[in-house]
Amino acid sequence: MYDPSKPYKRKILRLNKSTWQTPYVSIRAGTYPVITKKFKGPEVHHSDGIGTKGVYHWRKRSFKNAVIDAFAMNANDIAMAGAIPYGLQDHIVVPEVGERAILEIIRALTALCRKYKVAITGGETSHHDNVEALDIGIVMASFLPKPRTNRFKRGDVLIGLESSGLHSNGFTKVRGLFGKNEWRADFIRPTSIYLDTIRGFLKKYEIHGMMHITGGAFTKLKDLLKDADAIISHPSKLQPHAIFRELFERGVSDKQMYTTFNCGIGFVLSVPEREAAEIIMKTRNAAVIGKIVSGNGLVRIQSAFTGKTVIIL
Repeated sequence: MYDPSKPYKRKILRLNKSTWQTPYVSIRAGTYPVITKKFKGPEVHHSDGIGTKGVYHWRKRSFKNAVIDAFAMNANDIAMAGAIPYGLQDHIVVPEVGERAILEIIRALTALCRKYKVAITGGETSHHDNVEALDIGIVMASFLPKPRTNRFKRGDVLIGLESSGLHSNGFTKVRGLFGKNEWRADFIRPTSIYLDTIRGFLKKYEIHGMMHITGGAFTKLKDLLKDADAIISHPSKLQPHAIFRELFERGVSDKQMYTTFNCGIGFVLSVPEREAAEIIMKTRNAAVIGKIVSGNGLVRIQSAFTGKTVIIL
């Protein structure tokens, strides 16, 4: 039976406090944590969760992977702004009462936050007996060391960073195609976290534009195009994973694949051609995937599934 007093709350608070030693903020305990920032300047805040992928995480009790998904969906978007995360608040929804599950999730989240020096400043746990999925929603706060414009530039080449697979998008389509009983290990494989890689790039290279390929997939590239088109194809090094080919074979069209799924490319960079060779040489699982040319804001992709050109208007 659900106990609304949440007797495990003190354990959660102790775990959260273990994230408070960071170079970015100092925190004093109280009814609510009192936060003093150690930095000055503009901030970027972001919120996201794991969506319907949470159905598979709950069934398989893959809580650590679910935490990585939730963290990555926020940290990767924040990385596009060149920002550094310093704090987060979480909202964990479970379909069944279970102290063990809640604490396992919190332990995984606090471990990840200590790794990235992110303080957990608050959170909530909810029991929703009318759903079948786990959800981990996060609001992540970050600061901007140096304001920058995020825009693809004509003449740039595009570098793709390999995804780990499906990441955390397109699972409504996945569930529709596979139903409730079919299972693939790909369904709980965690999202790649690109935060440290991107921060390293920004310190060394001239990066004009960056995009995390999530919901809407390659349609997101249009947001960074001005009087330009993006021309994309898959090099041999960044071919779609087997799960994407299986989805295509189950009847998803070329265009649906590239407007729903990352198709093996989780993050895209727009850089001057002179920077590309060194970035690729020093980055595992990265390759040139295209270029930015004069145009009207179109994304043109040569499909890895049929060789046909997909045009995203």
